[in-house]
Amino acid sequence: MNRAELADFLRRGRARLTPSDVGLAPGARRRTAGLRREEVTQLAGMSVDYYTRLEQSRGPRPSRQMLAALARALRLTADERDHLFHLAGEEPPRRETASAHVAPGLMLILDRLHDTPAQVVTDCGEVLAQNTMARALTRDVMSRPPGERNLLRLYFLDPEACTLFPEEDRAEHARAHVANLRAVAAARPDDPEPAALVAELRSSSEEFARLWDEHEVSLRHRATKRFLHPLVGRLDLDCEVLLSHEHHQLLVIHTARPGTESHERLQLLRVVGLQDMSVGKP
Repeated sequence: MNRAELADFLRRGRARLTPSDVGLAPGARRRTAGLRREEVTQLAGMSVDYYTRLEQSRGPRPSRQMLAALARALRLTADERDHLFHLAGEEPPRRETASAHVAPGLMLILDRLHDTPAQVVTDCGEVLAQNTMARALTRDVMSRPPGERNLLRLYFLDPEACTLFPEEDRAEHARAHVANLRAVAAARPDDPEPAALVAELRSSSEEFARLWDEHEVSLRHRATKRFLHPLVGRLDLDCEVLLSHEHHQLLVIHTARPGTESHERLQLLRVVGLQDMSVGKP
């Protein structure tokens, strides 16, 4: 681990960003350019003390999970992410599979979506980033351990996940999840990730196994979804999907049509945000 080079790289990465670059309010006047350490740690989900020690060349060796969080917080490119891993003495993640490093272009859009739920997921359903509105709508998936952030695992293995949708819509959501995963698995036959996810869900969920055997194929497209939120009630939202082919990532955006009751409820959700922690886990 090259502590001096790592510290310098982190300081320079922080200095080149502004709060607006990462979706934060400008706040009070700044003496120096760039983000404050507190803002980086807020984005990365780590303590200020830990990050400060890294910037002062005296911190412990960061975990791979921590390095990935720093790469997202500092909006690093794939090459810069790899350099960060090398400085910490770690092998960078492989690029030939779906990347857990959010494409900078998708993060740029996500940072600017303040009034509508949006999140970045892989084509296998792994949630990589959420804005505040997405956490308020579908709960804070990013607070879960890395192995528990997959939307398909949650939908088929966690009974609470289905309660986000009206009972009459759940079968169609399940069918869409399975059909999308089959298309992804066929397109990436040498990638172990989709194959392992299929094997896990076939052995753990009778519903998934039954739907998988029906051999339906369909990628994610624009749709209208109905949500049952415990604070604001039912929301009828249009779902738009932006695709980054190179990274196998999707930016999923939910919007409500102006003038509708769902639009008013979505604005209410923006106000209450994450204040009511009784919403619980996804």
